Amino acid sequence: MPLEEQKIETYHPFFIIDNKKIIVVCTTIILLSILFYQFILSAPINFPAGQIYDLKDGQTLPIVSNNFASSNIIRSSFFFKAFVYVFSKGKATLIEGDYALYKKQSVISLAWRVTHGLLDIVPIKITIPEGTNSFEIANILANNFPSFDNQIFLSIVQSEKLEGYLFPDTYLFMPNMKETEMIKMMTDNYKRKIAELEPQINKFGKSESDVIKMASIIEEEGRTTETREIIAGILWKRLSVKMPLQVDSSFKYINGKTTETLTADDLKIDSPYNSYTNRGLPPTPISNPGLEAIKATINPIKTPYFYFLSDKDGNMHYAATFDEHIANKLKYIK
Repeated sequence: MPLEEQKIETYHPFFIIDNKKIIVVCTTIILLSILFYQFILSAPINFPAGQIYDLKDGQTLPIVSNNFASSNIIRSSFFFKAFVYVFSKGKATLIEGDYALYKKQSVISLAWRVTHGLLDIVPIKITIPEGTNSFEIANILANNFPSFDNQIFLSIVQSEKLEGYLFPDTYLFMPNMKETEMIKMMTDNYKRKIAELEPQINKFGKSESDVIKMASIIEEEGRTTETREIIAGILWKRLSVKMPLQVDSSFKYINGKTTETLTADDLKIDSPYNSYTNRGLPPTPISNPGLEAIKATINPIKTPYFYFLSDKDGNMHYAATFDEHIANKLKYIK
């Protein structure tokens, strides 16, 4: 028999057996590694993504590891502590700070972060639309910041009478900001914006408070610069003759309803914000107006009109008398 054939017959079966063993061993190792990572090192299914962990000065490794485990941030406190020891070269040193938990992270990644002070805090862009009231702003912030407290926010706004002065704009809020800090950012922005209009407001002859109250209504009632200025002229004129403002937008602040959903009973609601049963401006602004609405408020257009309404397409229709107003309603609304 040729030598080559002998070699094949002698060694081939041996290599087949070894290859099978290697494949089995490798497969087992891979599967065990996957299972080990999946059930020990990976983030828990209910990892609190989007929250901030405040690692305070003086918190020991056992305390932090237990907090992480009980908060579903890690699966194994043992392996978290083990990796902290490795990454801190046996010193178990933790660096204090607010750690952002934007997404699920392994126990290895978290151990590396707390031993190197990688907070990963980045600002979140939030847009507050013009004409948004404090309740709506609170909901926007609560939907973006898990630790945000609506009640704290609203109590500050109400106690310090800040409705109307939370300037609508796009903000970059840090995820660990307190409600007071967010409010300060918005009110400071208002002060900067209104400063350029102060000479015009003084010349107009109305207090800044009254201007903002009226602007909050104008923001809701008109959409274009011209319609806002015409409506401003109408509403200032109503005030001058001691006529109720009779604007539907005030009910959004009372019960959240708009013109389309208001009923006859709604118009009789006992509230200082009911602009049908009370004369004068509301006790506070009913929303937070933008700069354009404020400008329109102090630049009213004089017209013979006392009434206005918007049809289903958003077009404005004006009337000098109540009879003309009713005729417009029948023609454009019903």
